[in-house]
Amino acid sequence: MPPRWPRKPDRRDPAYRRLDDRMNFATHVAIFAAMNSGLWFVHILKTTAWEWLPWLTGGWATVLLGHLIYIAAIANYSESAAPDTPPKST
Repeated sequence: MPPRWPRKPDRRDPAYRRLDDRMNFATHVAIFAAMNSGLWFVHILKTTAWEWLPWLTGGWATVLLGHLIYIAAIANYSESAAPDTPPKST
């Protein structure tokens, strides 16, 4: 079941930005796991000579680690750091 947001989603809301960044990170992890497990499965099953595969996995894991460091330690979710987007008028 997907998470539910108790109020109207607004990118200026710090809690919403934090949740959005964490959900994007979870998507990034899922794509990394699916792609790499599939590639390694084929590599081992077919005994291919893919010398680039460890580099791809290591590089992608490094980017994933950087993404984690950003959302866990660098990102500023305070009210003052909210993007300056005017509210939509109806």
